[in-house]
Amino acid sequence: MIKQDEMQGGIHLQDLVDHLNITVVNKGDDYETAVVGIKDVNRPALQLLGYFDYFDERRLQVIGMAESNMLENMTSEERTKSFSNLLMYPIPALIVSRDLEVFPECLEMAKKHRRTLLRTSDTTVVITTRVIEYLTQALAPTITRHGVLLDIAGEGVLITGDSGVGKSEAAIELVMRGHRLVADDAVEIRRVADQLLGKAPKLIRNYIELRGIGVIDVHQLMGMRAVKKESQIDLVVHLEQWREDKFYDRFGLDEETVNILGVAVPTTTIPVRPGRNLATIIEVATMNNRHKKYGFNAAQTLADELERQVQGS
Repeated sequence: MIKQDEMQGGIHLQDLVDHLNITVVNKGDDYETAVVGIKDVNRPALQLLGYFDYFDERRLQVIGMAESNMLENMTSEERTKSFSNLLMYPIPALIVSRDLEVFPECLEMAKKHRRTLLRTSDTTVVITTRVIEYLTQALAPTITRHGVLLDIAGEGVLITGDSGVGKSEAAIELVMRGHRLVADDAVEIRRVADQLLGKAPKLIRNYIELRGIGVIDVHQLMGMRAVKKESQIDLVVHLEQWREDKFYDRFGLDEETVNILGVAVPTTTIPVRPGRNLATIIEVATMNNRHKKYGFNAAQTLADELERQVQGS
């Protein structure tokens, strides 16, 4: 499980090593506490040659074939000096790729400066890509919202509303219709690029609370097809008790959005009162939102047709 350091805003190095299955050649003094707080990595060829202007010591350092060939052309004394100059900085770790031989001078300086030295069979490009992908996900801005997240026909729908308004009841009916539960009650949302991804906290994953019945395990009760670990968020459906003094849009021309972590997500408000089938309405709202993404807006088409009729009369 990823442990995010709230004080330093990063990911523990040990978690990254375990996740990517990287071999530890030498454990630095800070191996268990070191935090990687920036997703970029660095190939330290310039630093091994003594150039440290604009050097960001927060980055993981990766040595590949090019750096290895350059170092082979140095004398042992030159390699010792190069590695000492690099490893005197408090870098999170130095990774040797391609299962290349670790220079004795590198290991010696890693021990001297008490830095973490790692080794992987991945090529330089592959390990760099894997590290960046992992850190991009792990370091993404994250918030927790009260609501229910479902995958409805491939669309991620976040249902919000006051406690007791009927979110979980609508969700379980949607699951019975073949859609999938992602999270109930608490939804962890993170932003990756311009996309929002939601999932349930590990403790309550697959569980849903139904008043009068209690907590049920959807995975155990209905099988794998009824749950999904994570989903993007394409639509927010807000449920609220019907208010006689409030005007509800009956035509659908107004397109509202809600801002979540800087991303504008389409949203619709559904008033709740006896006799309304919320599951069906949410299904229709989801399909309608998908049609709008593909350029078809039924309300706008009807409005345009009425405009033509009026102008032609």
